[in-house]
Amino acid sequence: MTESKNIQRIVLTPGEPSGIGPDLCLQLLQKQQTVELILIASPKLLKQRAKQLSVPLTMTQFDPNKPARVQNKGVCSILPVEMATPSKAGVLNQVNSNYVLKTIARATKGCIDGLFDAMVTGPVHKGVINNAGFEFNGHTEFIANITGAHPVMMLATLGLRVALVTTHLPLSEVSSAITHSRLKRVIRILHQGLYSYFGIKNPHILVCGLNPHAGEGGHLGREEIEVIEPVLENMRKQGFNLQGPLPADTLFTPKYLQSADAVLAMYHDQGLPVLKYVGFGQAANITLGLPIIRTSVDHGTALELAGTGKGDIGSLEIAIKIAQEMANNKNE
Repeated sequence: MTESKNIQRIVLTPGEPSGIGPDLCLQLLQKQQTVELILIASPKLLKQRAKQLSVPLTMTQFDPNKPARVQNKGVCSILPVEMATPSKAGVLNQVNSNYVLKTIARATKGCIDGLFDAMVTGPVHKGVINNAGFEFNGHTEFIANITGAHPVMMLATLGLRVALVTTHLPLSEVSSAITHSRLKRVIRILHQGLYSYFGIKNPHILVCGLNPHAGEGGHLGREEIEVIEPVLENMRKQGFNLQGPLPADTLFTPKYLQSADAVLAMYHDQGLPVLKYVGFGQAANITLGLPIIRTSVDHGTALELAGTGKGDIGSLEIAIKIAQEMANNKNE
């Protein structure tokens, strides 16, 4: 075991217990890490899934008073949270929904208290959590409520970062949600995040229009004229390096992207399909605007793969790598 004050402590929540998250965590532990990974999960679940996958697993209780250390392969530090009922791979059970929320809340609190340098989250199933009676729009919103922050979701893969003005909203509600104040706040958070965590001193941000052809002079919608253009013009005068609003159907081309540090899309399915086409399985979800560092995988629970050992840990590895990079930059 290697111990060093420079080793980052990253807390990991596997997410939905019947999904692929526990598998990916166990597969990841079979590789040597450069950080200390602390899992917040049910020990019984991890033992059961390790046996199902035929992978070695040794768990040690996390002790925050000991120096950060890189574990040997097949070994993990754990903060136990027990499930309400045993979980079966691939079979959702809403009884365990509160367990999922407890793991996320505990990881978030640990980051706030300085126990961990960053948190990485596995995939959750929003539907089963809501069916259990909990109001849950996603990790981002849940963590934001705990921290009292205004989050900005950004996904990143090699050569492309895409941030969102709105996240998990029905399309019918997107237009009214794009206000002057919200757009200004998102741009400021995105700009600051690129500077603080990625070392980009004057980030060049491409901004999508909301409507086809960016509204085509008001003939296809007036959001660009009434909201987006005035905000961008005002913020350019303050020194922000913003280009747009640009039509989303041509913005994602080398002509524009080669000089850009990030793209700001107006809604979830405007920007993320392009990013996931380019780098699905090799991308990470980053939440900016929080008082803590949080990244996540770019995929869902993959119930059909749970317990098979066929899951791809690429996105989880990228999420940990980016979390480590962000923590290192923040500490400099």
